Amino acid sequence: MDTLKQKFFEKAMALRGEIKTILSNHGEEKVDEVTLSQVYGGARGIISMIWEPSLLDSMEGIRFRGFSITELREKLPKGENGTEPMPEGLFWLLLTGEIPDNSSVEWLCEEWRKRAVVPDHVFKVLDALPIETHAMTQFSIGITALQTESIFAKRYDEGMRKEQYWDAVYEDTMNLLACVPQIAAYIYRKNYHGGDYILPDNNLDWAGSFAHQLGIKDPTFKSLMRLYLTIHADHEGGNASAHTTHLVGSTLSDPYLSLAAGMNALAGPLHGLANQEVIGWIMDMLKELGTEEPSEEEIIAYVKKTLASGQVVPGYGHAVLRKPDPRFIAQMEFAQRNIANDPLVNVVWKIYRVVPPLLESLGKVKNPWPNVDAHSGALLVHYGLKEHGFYTVLFGVSRAIGVLAALCWSRALNFPLERPKSITTDWVKEFLAKKSN
Repeated sequence: MDTLKQKFFEKAMALRGEIKTILSNHGEEKVDEVTLSQVYGGARGIISMIWEPSLLDSMEGIRFRGFSITELREKLPKGENGTEPMPEGLFWLLLTGEIPDNSSVEWLCEEWRKRAVVPDHVFKVLDALPIETHAMTQFSIGITALQTESIFAKRYDEGMRKEQYWDAVYEDTMNLLACVPQIAAYIYRKNYHGGDYILPDNNLDWAGSFAHQLGIKDPTFKSLMRLYLTIHADHEGGNASAHTTHLVGSTLSDPYLSLAAGMNALAGPLHGLANQEVIGWIMDMLKELGTEEPSEEEIIAYVKKTLASGQVVPGYGHAVLRKPDPRFIAQMEFAQRNIANDPLVNVVWKIYRVVPPLLESLGKVKNPWPNVDAHSGALLVHYGLKEHGFYTVLFGVSRAIGVLAALCWSRALNFPLERPKSITTDWVKEFLAKKSN
């Protein structure tokens, strides 16, 4: 018996009843007001969707079902060395709102192992792509090629009832999460290691096996992957990859097509590609300065030069957060415990000491603090994963957990097709003219 599916169904049906009552009694209540600057500014800050798995607070950072990252690192079941949380436990939490016990996570580990069957045609599609194809393009194509296995698509064609949408989405979600690490690792080994592929290790957990397939043998890298894949999993629904997955899923596109769309959004420089840009900026700085151990004064001068050229400092600032990103802090704590003497990591920490006060003094950004991307690249480089073009794929493997959990909730709660109203600038001018009269 699938205990996770049954628990999710019970939770979802209870919440669906609550939502029906809320809308019946309070459906006309106003929860926000929209300004023209928000309309023109990418809908920034407009409350317009429900995203059950997580909530982002500008001061506290992300909370997964009410739990902070610090709490998750303490409460979620740990990997083999007992230091970092397992992403399987986070997925259970996102679906049920409950911290799982060890036996539940062990069941989910085994379930994903059984479902991790990637058809040969997916690998053939990837092999047909030019080697210079960006890793994120290949990742999106690989997920789309896997869509042949969609249970939702098959059942929908057979006339599935609306009440069963959630069940098919759940099955697709479980299969997708089982398979995406293998697709990502295949791309990595194909692009950067001459096609020397490594099979999954069924004695390891989800993140541990992924680390194994990448070919990095240091045991603490498995711990890093457990942490990395947990803290990058979700960041409420308004970010581009989450919102895109939600939007496409609302059309009843199956989870494979929805996730592929979300990954295309994640690939953008203003979203997930930022982690690639951060490490590139740091490497350019070290090259220009001619040292791996720059002083704080040298870093300040280089930052000022970056800003004077009209560029931003990658990894600093966030659309919502107004304090240091807790995900940055979690990675910093991992580094302090495991690789505190790494020169590149120490450069990241120097940047952290000098950039926020500098940006504050210049008034350049509302939030001068580091986000999650400011640290991850240095950790990956330490363990030998130096191919910056692959970093966003790692982000994508993790983000799949959150967006697919949310997709299960969207179908279980019968959320409708998303269709916001758009207007023209002529409409705005007429509206303002009428208002001034």
